[in-house]
Amino acid sequence: MASTACFMIVSKNDIPIYEAEVGAAPRKEEAAHQHQFILHAALDIVQDLAWTTSAMFLKGIDRFNDLVVSVYVTAGLHTRLMLLHDSRNDDGIKSFFQEVHELYIKTLLNPLYLPGSRITSSHFDTKVRALARKYL
Repeated sequence: MASTACFMIVSKNDIPIYEAEVGAAPRKEEAAHQHQFILHAALDIVQDLAWTTSAMFLKGIDRFNDLVVSVYVTAGLHTRLMLLHDSRNDDGIKSFFQEVHELYIKTLLNPLYLPGSRITSSHFDTKVRALARKYL
């Protein structure tokens, strides 16, 4: 598992609907805010790249010190799954994104979930953290 990893799902309106610190490193409040800031700063780059490529997985779109931002853009909804990490495991990151995307689609199919609202399901959170342990 990556020692530093912050995962965020951002809606098409640039509103974070899910976020989690999934790295093995001890969490500090200051670092969590810095990770959020780095991911939000990368949104403009993601928006520009999303229109120039048909790929859903955009690896290494931005860097900050030794941290790298990788993004998975969903088709149609333009929801961005963003990961700030310090690992070089591109295949694991891609698999993580694909499985979280599948989990996100299952959440969208829930009639009690309003698309674009925060994901507060403890089941979703548990699954994302388990996938992070498996792939990152």
